[in-house]
Amino acid sequence: MTAKPAPEAPEESGPRGVAALAQERWARMAWSRIAEPETASVRDWIGRHGAVESMDRLLGGTLVPDGRYDQRVAALDIDQARHALDRLQVRVVIPGDEEWPLGLDQLACPPMCLYVRGSADLGIAEGSIAVVGSRAATAYGLRVAADLGEGLVQRGVTVVSGAAFGIDAAAHRGALAGGGPTIAVLARGLDRAYPQAHEGLLREIAAEGAVVSELPPGWAPYRQRFIARNRLIAAMSVGTVVVEAGLRSGSLNTAKEARKLVRHVAAVPGPVTSVQSAGCHKLLRETDATLVTDVAEVLDLMGRLGMDAVGPARAVATLESELGDRDRSVWSAVPVRVPADLGRLQELTALDSATLLSTLGRLSMLGIVERVGERWRKVPKSRW
Repeated sequence: MTAKPAPEAPEESGPRGVAALAQERWARMAWSRIAEPETASVRDWIGRHGAVESMDRLLGGTLVPDGRYDQRVAALDIDQARHALDRLQVRVVIPGDEEWPLGLDQLACPPMCLYVRGSADLGIAEGSIAVVGSRAATAYGLRVAADLGEGLVQRGVTVVSGAAFGIDAAAHRGALAGGGPTIAVLARGLDRAYPQAHEGLLREIAAEGAVVSELPPGWAPYRQRFIARNRLIAAMSVGTVVVEAGLRSGSLNTAKEARKLVRHVAAVPGPVTSVQSAGCHKLLRETDATLVTDVAEVLDLMGRLGMDAVGPARAVATLESELGDRDRSVWSAVPVRVPADLGRLQELTALDSATLLSTLGRLSMLGIVERVGERWRKVPKSRW
């Protein structure tokens, strides 16, 4: 491999640390254009030598003797790449930057850097929640995802998803309807929208939040890059909610990554006849995923301790539901239309007359039974 000079950082004024950070930034950007995501050997080289020195060694021909990266090194043009980023209004974020999402550092292979387009600082990812699911979503799933997206941002929680068709897009749109922000993590470079039909949606997301990728502009989406992208969604957020998922849905991979990172995982149940909910049901049956049905339950699991907790779900209290066992037994025995005398009610309840009269008196005071001469009948619920 022909030795080439290391990419030079753009000129920056300021203390020595600023120049070093600039070199680190462009070295990491160069690595992102040479190695695929989750390349363990590159992670190890950077861990051992640092991004700048390991890039110098690569360009000097001493790091990778087998020449596996020769073609990509030959095509490397950092100046051209910087101009492209300026034109696309994309910034490069690296570990050590204030807006670097710290959760990414917990990954086995963190990204070299992040390419970011959007008005929001990536600090909005702190405390965020991922909402993911099937591309071939049902009307039920789309409504649930949109409600979750809108409800979460209204409670001050950023929504993270992948901007794909179906559940992802519904979650993003719900968040935007609720006032944003939301973060879209793509499996391709930010020079093009993906999917192309979501160009307008991604523009809206960038206006309120951020569109993110670890892939440089010009890199296309491949299956393995989608799988790698899912780990970023899981790592950026405190937990992942799967709304709808088939048994082979990529969102199950996001949930798997979240579990590996010891993040919360939740799933929304669907009809047992729906193949689009089969993956959610598998999560609930075979893992420690938590069943959730609305924003309150998601925040009870993943929100701020003591502030987002909710009590157990209860049916609406009614006069009937608040009755004691004996009162309910007597009330059940009292007829609706034709009043019954005390003897008939004793036969039905097996209570002595004093206890029965006392109970009927309480029910009469509550307004749910009435006395008609020497007989008793229920009061219609419309008159309670």
